[in-house]
Amino acid sequence: MPVTYEKRDHIGVVTLSRPGARNAWGPDFNEGIAKHFEAMEDDDDIRCAILTGDEAAGAFSAGANLKDPKTHTQESPATFIKSVAKRRNRAFEILGNFPKPVIGAVNGYAVGIGCIVTFCCDLLVASEKAEWRLPQVALGILPAYGGATRLARWVGRGNAMRMTLGFPIGAEEAHRIGLAQWVVPHAKVMDKALEVAAHVASLPPLAARLSKESLIRGLDIPNLADASLVDLYRFATLELTEDKAEGHAAWREKRKPTFRGR
Repeated sequence: MPVTYEKRDHIGVVTLSRPGARNAWGPDFNEGIAKHFEAMEDDDDIRCAILTGDEAAGAFSAGANLKDPKTHTQESPATFIKSVAKRRNRAFEILGNFPKPVIGAVNGYAVGIGCIVTFCCDLLVASEKAEWRLPQVALGILPAYGGATRLARWVGRGNAMRMTLGFPIGAEEAHRIGLAQWVVPHAKVMDKALEVAAHVASLPPLAARLSKESLIRGLDIPNLADASLVDLYRFATLELTEDKAEGHAAWREKRKPTFRGR
Protein backbone atom coordinates (compact mmCIF):
# COMPACT_ATOMS: atom_id res chain seq x y z
CA MET A 1 0.00 0.00 0.00
CA PRO A 2 1.62 3.29 -1.08
CA VAL A 3 0.03 5.18 1.82
CA THR A 4 0.55 3.56 5.22
CA TYR A 5 -1.18 4.18 8.52
CA GLU A 6 -0.09 3.71 12.13
CA LYS A 7 -1.99 4.58 15.29
CA ARG A 8 0.04 5.82 18.24
CA ASP A 9 -2.15 6.45 21.27
CA HIS A 10 -4.42 9.35 20.19
CA ILE A 11 -2.28 10.16 17.11
CA GLY A 12 -2.70 8.81 13.60
CA VAL A 13 0.44 8.76 11.42
CA VAL A 14 -0.10 8.64 7.64
CA THR A 15 2.97 8.09 5.47
CA LEU A 16 3.35 8.64 1.72
CA SER A 17 5.38 5.61 0.68
CA ARG A 18 6.85 5.17 -2.77
CA PRO A 19 10.52 5.01 -1.78
CA GLY A 20 11.79 3.84 -5.16
CA ALA A 21 10.52 7.06 -6.75
CA ARG A 22 11.10 9.61 -3.97
CA ASN A 23 7.46 9.30 -2.91
CA ALA A 24 6.27 10.55 -6.30
CA TRP A 25 2.55 11.29 -6.39
CA GLY A 26 -0.01 9.05 -8.02
CA PRO A 27 -3.79 8.46 -7.93
CA ASP A 28 -3.19 5.82 -5.26
CA PHE A 29 -1.96 8.56 -2.91
CA ASN A 30 -5.33 10.28 -3.20
CA GLU A 31 -7.09 6.98 -2.55
CA GLY A 32 -4.88 6.14 0.44
CA ILE A 33 -5.23 9.56 2.04
CA ALA A 34 -9.00 9.48 1.56
CA LYS A 35 -9.23 6.02 3.12
CA HIS A 36 -7.09 6.72 6.19
CA PHE A 37 -8.29 10.25 6.93
CA GLU A 38 -11.93 9.28 6.62
CA ALA A 39 -11.28 6.41 9.06
CA MET A 40 -9.52 8.79 11.47
CA GLU A 41 -12.39 11.24 11.29
CA ASP A 42 -14.77 8.51 12.46
CA ASP A 43 -12.38 7.30 15.19
CA ASP A 44 -13.05 9.32 18.35
CA ASP A 45 -9.85 7.94 19.84
CA ILE A 46 -7.80 9.85 17.24
CA ARG A 47 -7.34 13.48 18.22
CA CYS A 48 -4.53 14.56 15.89
CA ALA A 49 -2.94 13.38 12.63
CA ILE A 50 0.59 13.49 11.21
CA LEU A 51 1.30 13.40 7.46
CA THR A 52 4.85 12.59 6.38
CA GLY A 53 6.91 10.90 3.66
CA ASP A 54 8.66 7.57 3.78
CA GLU A 55 12.16 8.28 5.10
CA ALA A 56 13.66 5.67 2.74
CA ALA A 57 12.70 7.86 -0.24
CA GLY A 58 14.91 10.78 0.78
CA ALA A 59 12.01 13.19 0.24
CA PHE A 60 8.62 14.14 1.60
CA SER A 61 7.26 13.87 -1.94
CA ALA A 62 8.94 14.64 -5.24
CA GLY A 63 5.60 15.51 -6.82
CA ALA A 64 4.04 14.23 -10.03
CA ASN A 65 5.63 11.41 -12.00
CA LEU A 66 6.92 13.31 -15.04
CA LYS A 67 8.34 10.13 -16.57
CA ASP A 68 4.79 9.09 -17.36
CA PRO A 69 3.81 10.75 -20.69
CA LYS A 70 0.17 10.85 -19.54
CA THR A 71 0.98 13.10 -16.58
CA HIS A 72 -0.55 16.57 -16.93
CA THR A 73 -2.56 15.64 -20.04
CA GLN A 74 -6.28 15.64 -20.85
CA GLU A 75 -8.03 13.29 -23.26
CA SER A 76 -10.71 15.82 -24.23
CA PRO A 77 -12.72 18.73 -22.80
CA ALA A 78 -15.71 16.44 -22.26
CA THR A 79 -13.67 13.86 -20.35
CA PHE A 80 -12.25 16.58 -18.13
CA ILE A 81 -15.63 18.18 -17.40
CA LYS A 82 -17.09 14.81 -16.41
CA SER A 83 -14.12 14.12 -14.12
CA VAL A 84 -14.36 17.35 -12.11
CA ALA A 85 -16.86 16.01 -9.57
CA LYS A 86 -14.60 13.03 -8.84
CA ARG A 87 -11.68 15.37 -8.20
CA ARG A 88 -13.46 16.67 -5.11
CA ASN A 89 -12.28 13.51 -3.40
CA ARG A 90 -8.63 14.41 -3.93
CA ALA A 91 -6.18 14.65 -1.04
CA PHE A 92 -6.41 18.44 -0.92
CA GLU A 93 -10.13 18.43 -0.24
CA ILE A 94 -9.87 15.55 2.24
CA LEU A 95 -7.07 17.27 4.18
CA GLY A 96 -8.60 20.73 3.87
CA ASN A 97 -11.89 19.54 5.34
CA PHE A 98 -10.45 17.22 7.99
CA PRO A 99 -11.86 18.51 11.30
CA LYS A 100 -8.98 17.48 13.56
CA PRO A 101 -5.55 19.17 13.60
CA VAL A 102 -3.06 17.87 11.02
CA ILE A 103 0.71 18.18 11.45
CA GLY A 104 2.93 17.90 8.40
CA ALA A 105 6.34 16.35 9.09
CA VAL A 106 8.30 17.58 6.07
CA ASN A 107 11.38 15.36 5.99
CA GLY A 108 12.93 16.38 2.68
CA TYR A 109 11.99 17.81 -0.71
CA ALA A 110 8.33 18.79 -1.11
CA VAL A 111 7.90 19.41 -4.84
CA GLY A 112 4.91 20.34 -6.98
CA ILE A 113 1.82 18.49 -5.85
CA GLY A 114 3.88 17.19 -2.90
CA CYS A 115 4.53 20.81 -1.97
CA ILE A 116 0.88 21.88 -2.23
CA VAL A 117 -0.28 19.10 0.07
CA THR A 118 1.82 20.58 2.90
CA PHE A 119 -0.26 23.78 2.63
CA CYS A 120 -3.32 21.69 3.57
CA CYS A 121 -1.85 20.85 6.98
CA ASP A 122 -2.37 22.99 10.08
CA LEU A 123 1.16 22.96 11.50
CA LEU A 124 4.47 22.08 9.84
CA VAL A 125 7.56 20.55 11.41
CA ALA A 126 10.47 20.75 8.97
CA SER A 127 13.71 18.86 8.74
CA GLU A 128 16.72 21.09 8.24
CA LYS A 129 16.98 19.36 4.84
CA ALA A 130 13.42 20.25 3.81
CA GLU A 131 12.87 22.31 0.68
CA TRP A 132 9.67 23.52 -0.98
CA ARG A 133 9.46 23.89 -4.76
CA LEU A 134 6.62 24.77 -7.13
CA PRO A 135 7.96 24.03 -10.66
CA GLN A 136 4.58 23.95 -12.39
CA VAL A 137 4.79 27.30 -14.19
CA ALA A 138 8.11 26.33 -15.78
CA LEU A 139 6.33 23.23 -17.11
CA GLY A 140 3.61 25.33 -18.73
CA ILE A 141 0.95 24.68 -16.10
CA LEU A 142 0.22 26.15 -12.63
CA PRO A 143 -0.07 24.98 -9.00
CA ALA A 144 -3.55 23.48 -9.12
CA TYR A 145 -6.13 22.82 -6.41
CA GLY A 146 -5.83 26.36 -5.11
CA GLY A 147 -2.10 25.88 -4.51
CA ALA A 148 -1.07 29.54 -4.77
CA THR A 149 -4.06 30.75 -2.73
CA ARG A 150 -3.49 28.14 -0.03
CA LEU A 151 0.15 29.23 0.14
CA ALA A 152 -0.74 32.93 0.34
CA ARG A 153 -2.76 32.19 3.48
CA TRP A 154 0.42 30.95 5.08
CA VAL A 155 3.02 33.43 3.85
CA GLY A 156 1.24 36.38 2.22
CA ARG A 157 0.86 37.44 -1.39
CA GLY A 158 4.44 38.42 -2.18
CA ASN A 159 6.09 35.29 -0.82
CA ALA A 160 3.39 33.14 -2.42
CA MET A 161 3.98 34.78 -5.80
CA ARG A 162 7.73 34.26 -5.49
CA MET A 163 7.31 30.54 -4.82
CA THR A 164 4.58 30.18 -7.45
CA LEU A 165 6.98 31.50 -10.08
CA GLY A 166 9.48 28.81 -9.23
CA PHE A 167 11.80 30.19 -6.56
CA PRO A 168 12.44 27.39 -4.02
CA ILE A 169 12.80 27.95 -0.29
CA GLY A 170 14.69 25.97 2.33
CA ALA A 171 13.71 25.09 5.87
CA GLU A 172 15.14 28.16 7.60
CA GLU A 173 13.44 30.56 5.21
CA ALA A 174 10.20 28.58 5.46
CA HIS A 175 10.38 29.13 9.21
CA ARG A 176 11.20 32.81 8.83
CA ILE A 177 8.21 33.56 6.60
CA GLY A 178 5.78 31.47 8.66
CA LEU A 179 5.36 28.36 6.51
CA ALA A 180 7.13 26.01 8.95
CA GLN A 181 6.51 26.44 12.66
CA TRP A 182 9.49 24.31 13.72
CA VAL A 183 12.82 23.43 12.09
CA VAL A 184 14.83 20.58 13.63
CA PRO A 185 17.80 18.36 12.77
CA HIS A 186 16.81 15.81 10.14
CA ALA A 187 17.02 12.84 12.50
CA LYS A 188 14.63 14.54 14.93
CA VAL A 189 11.78 15.54 12.59
CA MET A 190 9.43 12.70 13.52
CA ASP A 191 10.31 12.99 17.20
CA LYS A 192 9.35 16.67 17.10
CA ALA A 193 6.19 16.00 15.08
CA LEU A 194 5.11 13.39 17.63
CA GLU A 195 5.90 15.80 20.46
CA VAL A 196 3.74 18.49 18.86
CA ALA A 197 1.00 15.96 18.13
CA ALA A 198 1.09 14.69 21.72
CA HIS A 199 0.51 18.23 22.98
CA VAL A 200 -2.41 18.72 20.61
CA ALA A 201 -3.84 15.32 21.54
CA SER A 202 -3.69 16.26 25.22
CA LEU A 203 -6.09 19.16 24.67
CA PRO A 204 -9.88 18.88 24.94
CA PRO A 205 -10.71 17.35 21.52
CA LEU A 206 -13.87 19.35 20.91
CA ALA A 207 -12.16 22.65 21.79
CA ALA A 208 -9.23 21.84 19.48
CA ARG A 209 -11.65 20.89 16.72
CA LEU A 210 -13.74 24.04 16.95
CA SER A 211 -10.63 26.23 17.30
CA LYS A 212 -9.38 24.84 13.99
CA GLU A 213 -12.81 25.38 12.45
CA SER A 214 -12.88 28.95 13.77
CA LEU A 215 -9.56 29.79 12.13
CA ILE A 216 -10.04 27.98 8.82
CA ARG A 217 -13.65 29.06 8.26
CA GLY A 218 -13.00 32.52 9.65
CA LEU A 219 -10.51 33.21 6.86
CA ASP A 220 -13.39 32.90 4.39
CA ILE A 221 -15.60 35.39 6.24
CA PRO A 222 -15.13 38.89 4.74
CA ASN A 223 -15.41 40.88 7.97
CA LEU A 224 -14.31 40.43 11.57
CA ALA A 225 -17.70 41.25 13.05
CA ASP A 226 -19.34 38.26 11.36
CA ALA A 227 -16.40 35.99 12.21
CA SER A 228 -16.69 37.07 15.85
CA LEU A 229 -20.43 36.43 15.87
CA VAL A 230 -20.01 32.88 14.58
CA ASP A 231 -17.35 32.26 17.24
CA LEU A 232 -19.84 33.19 19.96
CA TYR A 233 -21.90 30.14 19.02
CA ARG A 234 -18.83 27.90 19.05
CA PHE A 235 -17.82 29.32 22.42
CA ALA A 236 -21.28 28.82 23.91
CA THR A 237 -21.39 25.25 22.62
CA LEU A 238 -18.05 24.46 24.26
CA GLU A 239 -19.28 25.95 27.55
CA LEU A 240 -21.81 23.09 27.65
CA THR A 241 -19.24 20.29 27.29
CA GLU A 242 -18.00 17.95 30.01
CA ASP A 243 -14.42 18.72 28.99
CA LYS A 244 -14.93 22.42 29.70
CA ALA A 245 -16.11 21.56 33.22
CA GLU A 246 -13.18 19.17 33.68
CA GLY A 247 -10.63 21.73 32.46
CA HIS A 248 -11.88 24.40 34.84
CA ALA A 249 -12.12 21.98 37.77
CA ALA A 250 -8.60 20.65 37.15
CA TRP A 251 -7.23 24.19 37.07
CA ARG A 252 -8.90 25.05 40.39
CA GLU A 253 -7.78 21.78 41.99
CA LYS A 254 -4.23 22.08 40.59
CA ARG A 255 -4.28 18.64 38.95
CA LYS A 256 -3.87 17.22 35.47
CA PRO A 257 -7.20 17.15 33.60
CA THR A 258 -8.66 14.06 31.92
CA PHE A 259 -10.44 14.97 28.71
CA ARG A 260 -12.89 12.57 27.05
CA GLY A 261 -14.17 14.52 24.07
CA ARG A 262 -17.60 15.01 25.60
